[in-house]
Amino acid sequence: MIKPLNDNVLLKKEVTENKTASGIILSTNESKEENIGLVVAVGDGKIVDGKKIAMTVKVNDRVIFDKYATTEIKYKDEEYLLIPEGKILAVIE
Repeated sequence: MIKPLNDNVLLKKEVTENKTASGIILSTNESKEENIGLVVAVGDGKIVDGKKIAMTVKVNDRVIFDKYATTEIKYKDEEYLLIPEGKILAVIE
């Protein structure tokens, strides 16, 4: 498993299917990628002025993130995103 360092967060990106209003799935090849992900692992936090700042997100949180601030990782045939916690915009409750 991948363990992020410092204030980095490992995400599994959610891919949504294109559906009509009545629920018909249009095409599996045209899946829509959004900037929503599931937190898989979190780092220990960052140190500012000698004090450790705890992480605000936790494993299994669904989050909205800045899609231009991620690093794509492929590990054991799975695709993940690595992102600094500061680039996570919101937690979906």
